[in-house]
Amino acid sequence: MSRGVAQHEIHECIRHLLSAIAGAALYTVNHPQVERLADAAHTSLTRALSERSDIALLEVDGELVLDGEPQPFSLVFDRFVLLLHDHGIGHLRFLAGVPRSEVDQLIALLARQPEASETCSTEYIRLGRVAMPEQGEEVSNPGTGGAVSGSGSGTATVSLKDIPALELTRLAEVYESIKRKERLKPSGIATTVAELVEAFHREGESLLVLAALREKDEYTFTHAANVCILTLAQAMALGIQGQLLNDIGVAALLHDVGKMFIPDEILLKTERLTDEEFEQMKRHPVLGGRYLMESSGMPRLAAIAAFEHHMRYDQSGYPAVSTGWQQTLASQMTAIADCFDAMRTRRPYQEPRQPKVIATALLQGSGTEFNPLLVKNMLQLLSRMNRI
Repeated sequence: MSRGVAQHEIHECIRHLLSAIAGAALYTVNHPQVERLADAAHTSLTRALSERSDIALLEVDGELVLDGEPQPFSLVFDRFVLLLHDHGIGHLRFLAGVPRSEVDQLIALLARQPEASETCSTEYIRLGRVAMPEQGEEVSNPGTGGAVSGSGSGTATVSLKDIPALELTRLAEVYESIKRKERLKPSGIATTVAELVEAFHREGESLLVLAALREKDEYTFTHAANVCILTLAQAMALGIQGQLLNDIGVAALLHDVGKMFIPDEILLKTERLTDEEFEQMKRHPVLGGRYLMESSGMPRLAAIAAFEHHMRYDQSGYPAVSTGWQQTLASQMTAIADCFDAMRTRRPYQEPRQPKVIATALLQGSGTEFNPLLVKNMLQLLSRMNRI
């Protein structure tokens, strides 16, 4: 197995672990959904260990170190590191042959509140506990012989450390539930958006840097989180507050849910789509809008934004609507955020574009694809962040 494939399996293992931990915290460790995710995590872990004796993960100053090398920024790794840090775990080692039962024990441990957790190793999963330092204090990290800094404040502008890790983890589970066509639970989504809004109030526009710096291809729910952040920033810059702000956040977060109903062979295709495949892809706004309309407790604005986010300001785009249709403000802001994040994403057929190139593209689409006033608002945000 190549190094890249092994790292992918480790990433998948951690992603499924986070979703299982979130589910165990909300329900129980024995919940069928949690068991399914635990099985997926164990499968990926077993594959990663198929040609090696162990996997060593280390948390150093808020970064995940794998096999002695710091890993590129990823929301999955970032949330996992924060979760380990909250439980006082400085390093984690998986040994070849780890049974599923020990994965379940790890999930149960990390699903508990940190103050209620007793960190203990098992035969195949070794945990290294560190003291919880005061901010800025350094403590020795067992097994490394070095010093690991406390959480500090220097990373606050490039991560979601001020948002509980399990809140963002819920997004992955939301999208997996949608793909299984299960009933959507709006309460968890509303809580996640409320946490994002609260983080903006605490951190100001610094939180927006997370989305602006994104260069790695991530899963659909990560794109949704970035679009939510970017849309909330636009809305708050316009003075929108209260329940409307929360509803806009929920709408942005769920704008792409229709893609969960598109076949994977189309959704994940790395080559150019055929005309027929693109026609199928163009159905996702209608599918998403219909799904959210039928989901009880969901803001009506979420269904509208899912339906409208690929429309254009000049009423072209898709899906086709009757003459005189007025695209909502939430959909217009979401469309700008969606375009920005898509252009900042690394894909097999596209390198991430630089902010100035994206700014030029937004200006070129001003008045036709995008609302010109909202483009100006977005560019002012990016300018204040020194991103253009």
